[in-house]
Amino acid sequence: SFAPSHASDVWFHVEGLSSAHVYCRQQKGQRLNDLTPTLITECAQLVKANSIAGCKQKTVEVVYTKWRNLMKTKSMEPGAVGFRDKTKVRKIAGVEKDNSIVNSLNRSKREEFPDLAAEQEARAAEFRREQKRAKQDQDAREKEERRKRIDEKEQRSFKSLMNSENMTTNSGNLAAASVDHSAAEAAEEDFM
Repeated sequence: SFAPSHASDVWFHVEGLSSAHVYCRQQKGQRLNDLTPTLITECAQLVKANSIAGCKQKTVEVVYTKWRNLMKTKSMEPGAVGFRDKTKVRKIAGVEKDNSIVNSLNRSKREEFPDLAAEQEARAAEFRREQKRAKQDQDAREKEERRKRIDEKEQRSFKSLMNSENMTTNSGNLAAASVDHSAAEAAEEDFM
C-alpha cells in the first residue's frame, strides 16, 4: 500500500512483481547517496524474500527511491505506484536470495505499528516551526540592516547639526558681542 511516510524515507520494491514495500527511515538531511551498501543489500533481501513471485525466482531487480518521489493516481491498481521523476530511481540488478542475511534480519526483527499519519503531521509541524523561525531570523536581520542604513544616512546628513537645541546666537547677547576686538584689529593692521 501507499502509506503516509516521511518525505526523506527510502522506499524499496521488487521491480515488476508484487512484493512488500520496505521503508528505510533516514535522519533529517540525509540523502539517497548516504545509504550504506550493507543497508541497501538488507532492504533488497527483505523485498525479495517477501515477494510471492520474487522469492521463487533465482534473481530479481529491486528499485528504490525517496518516498516523496512516489506517485499514486486513482487509475492505478492497489499496491501499484509510479514515480514523479524516473531519473531519481535506483536499480539493483541480479538480487539473489541470501538466507544468512534474511535469517539474521528475522532474528533481530521488531514489529511496530506506528501511526504514520500522526508522525507525518508532527514532522510537517516541526518543518513549519523551522520555517517560521528562519523567517523571524531573516526579518530581524533585515530590520537591523534598515536601522543601520537609517543611522548611517542621518550621520551623513546635517540634520542633527541643524537642530535648534544645538544652535546659539549672538543677537540676544550684546555684552558678548561687544568684546574687545583690539587685538584682532592690531593683528590686522600689522598685516597690511
